Amino acid sequence: MRVTIKIHTLMFTVIKRMEISASHKLVLPYRSKCASLHGHNWIITVYCRSARLNSEGMVVDFTRIKEVVTEKLDHQNLNEVLPFNPTAENIARWVCKQIPQCYKVEVQESEGNIVIYEKDPVGAEGQE
Repeated sequence: MRVTIKIHTLMFTVIKRMEISASHKLVLPYRSKCASLHGHNWIITVYCRSARLNSEGMVVDFTRIKEVVTEKLDHQNLNEVLPFNPTAENIARWVCKQIPQCYKVEVQESEGNIVIYEKDPVGAEGQE
């Protein structure tokens, strides 16, 4: 008889929610009002996790997350500070890749428009 033992790793999860104001325009192959410069009061939520804490006793310093998001993006024209078409999807992926412990980012550009980027746990990111 074969016995399978599942070992669960305990994880710490850190969630940082930030609000920023920023403008952008989208480069699109069709007519859209989003192709004109416009702004949003964005809500960006970053999720980080680790089974181990760093030498300071943290998964990641909240200040480090804030530096990546707020100091880089707040009150900016995103077309000027990001090297890609600043869709909510691209922004979410970019934020997640800036923070090694990050596994998920939510970007809300308006009340009803929310994007969630989540790293595939087995590394199959799909189309990049």
